[in-house]
Amino acid sequence: MTRLAFAGVSCVRGGRLLFEDRSFDLAPGDAALVTGPNGVGKSSLVRVAAGLLAPAAGKVTVAGRRALLVEASALDHDRPLAKALGFWAAIDGQRDAVDAALDALRLTQLADVPVGLLSTGQRRRAALAAVAASGAPIWLLDEPGNGLDRVAMQALETLIAGHRAGGGVVLVATHLPIEAPGAATIRLEAA
Repeated sequence: MTRLAFAGVSCVRGGRLLFEDRSFDLAPGDAALVTGPNGVGKSSLVRVAAGLLAPAAGKVTVAGRRALLVEASALDHDRPLAKALGFWAAIDGQRDAVDAALDALRLTQLADVPVGLLSTGQRRRAALAAVAASGAPIWLLDEPGNGLDRVAMQALETLIAGHRAGGGVVLVATHLPIEAPGAATIRLEAA
């Protein structure tokens, strides 16, 4: 069963305590929104969930593959968008998922455009398409709304809802409001 759980997790970066004793348990269909002011550890919490940072205390339990969205996209800037997405989807064994991901994020008409020529919002949607095409049951999204207009935000919210309806788990660090009915809120404050 897909699961992402923190039990008493604390994070220290650069000798500074960002958050401590955080616990939550996300099962299929669950989501959590990590909120709070800049610099309190929202991105660090997502990185701990991804296994990129070790917790200073506590335990992280993960059952299922994870797909991570961060500020910098791993898409090849010289490749056409569909081919860049196809490269990663093939690695994940999801070659057939690219068209649906492009469609879900309203990028189909840009499939042949090199990634490097896309606008900021289009590149952000392309990175979200890579997460959607990964087939991973656990999505870790760090500030997914950055650079998105209202129509793209609605597409993101629809994508998250569809993933949850299919039994996926979503953890979102955000300073922007994102509609995710029933999602838990993990509020971080300055330590």
